[in-house]
Amino acid sequence: MTALGGSARAEPAEAASPIPLGTRAGIAPEGEPPAQERAADSIELSARAGFTSDYIYRGVTLSDRKPAVGAGLEATLGPLYAGATFASVKLPTQPAGEVTVSSGARKNLWNIDFDFGWTYFTYPHETPGSPGIDYLELGGRADTKLTDLLRIAAGYAYSPDFSHTGAWSQYVAFGAGIDLPHSVLPQKLSASLTAGAGYYWFGHQSPELGGFPLPAYFNWNAGVTLTRSIFNLDLRYYDTNLSKENCFVFTGDPHATPGGVINPVTNPEGLMSRWCSATFVAKFWFELN
Repeated sequence: MTALGGSARAEPAEAASPIPLGTRAGIAPEGEPPAQERAADSIELSARAGFTSDYIYRGVTLSDRKPAVGAGLEATLGPLYAGATFASVKLPTQPAGEVTVSSGARKNLWNIDFDFGWTYFTYPHETPGSPGIDYLELGGRADTKLTDLLRIAAGYAYSPDFSHTGAWSQYVAFGAGIDLPHSVLPQKLSASLTAGAGYYWFGHQSPELGGFPLPAYFNWNAGVTLTRSIFNLDLRYYDTNLSKENCFVFTGDPHATPGGVINPVTNPEGLMSRWCSATFVAKFWFELN
């Protein structure tokens, strides 16, 4: 028996920086202005939508290595924000999609942009009889500019019941981004080079799912983001240190193949999955603020 019925993983939406720390909002990364740049007495709306060649989250595909689409809407009032997103997914429990609701607060202190919030993830119309993989996650991030072109960021997320498995989860991530000088780019085009790395670890699942902890792992990514007006293109490499056997334990990939190393507790059939392997992803989205 696999540890998960196929889970989807996330943390509160990124703010103020496109540095990827393993967060998502539909398909497009977040890039909201810092809280201090927003009017404190009026509600402002932003929307984004896009598609990707593979929906990767913390190094793991949520779309079975196939293209996906997504969209998000967010409202802000001073430092406070609330939003909702949708993304297409292909998971073992066969939900119609991934729907999230989130809220939190953003604030700039000591030249550091902070974001603290919560996100609830729900997967409607899963396979009848499935226990469901909806869950809540709390988290925060901070990022700052070291120079006019260099920015760094760090984030943390915690779930008390990861994907309804009974296990808690914790995630930490760090990243950096460099904006390319406009003098070396075509007119009206901006570009940034970004990279991030994170570590994911878990408590013990419920006895019905085996009672063992899910495999902890590192993940990393690096790529370039091009922006012209409201349009964005991201080209990125993703990878993890999960073995193909532990990838199956973590994801419950229904297309897993036999022939791997047998673990009598976590993977008695030695099934292997490619859902956590290295991949290159192209992502396109537009934003309206």
